[in-house]
Amino acid sequence: MTGNMCVLDENKICNDCGECDRCDLDPSKICDNCGKCIETTDEFIKIKIDEIKMED
Repeated sequence: MTGNMCVLDENKICNDCGECDRCDLDPSKICDNCGKCIETTDEFIKIKIDEIKMED
């Protein structure tokens, strides 16, 4: 993804540091999409998708 803008800092170009893949609750691990960081008691939730990026 080098060349794109960083998703965490809009003023920085992505340098593939991997910080955006870190778990919000435990920054020492990679996010595994467990959903524990999304605080809700609902059985189903919806998340707004801003953009879908496809690799060429």
